[in-house]
Amino acid sequence: MFALPTLVLYYTIRLISQLVKSMTPQRDALSETFAALADPTRRAILADLARGKKTVNELAEPFDLTLPAISKHLKVLERAQLIERSREAQYRPCSLHSEPLRDVDRWLEQYRKFFEESFDRLEEYLRHLKTKQGNER
Repeated sequence: MFALPTLVLYYTIRLISQLVKSMTPQRDALSETFAALADPTRRAILADLARGKKTVNELAEPFDLTLPAISKHLKVLERAQLIERSREAQYRPCSLHSEPLRDVDRWLEQYRKFFEESFDRLEEYLRHLKTKQGNER
């Protein structure tokens, strides 16, 4: 007697759950990379790691931040796969993983071409205006 309402409730909850999951935006790798690069502290950490492996203490040195705050930044960078942590004895040095940055560069390339072409057209238009202005004198 209670089986049908229970079954209806079960499928209603499953349907709502699927609906909520489909409405939640999925973060792709490029979005994760841009989100990680949005913070100046994380960009500075990446610049530091571009010079070689560093421990968390070495990375924290130039900042007026606590070690837990630096660790949070490192977790964001690690989630975006911009850094890798290895284990050497009791140390966990971090190193730069540049592949996500290459993906950003590839994505930006299409816009770089667009802006270069726009600047070329602007330069040609300005040259045209100068010659036109010179001819009017």
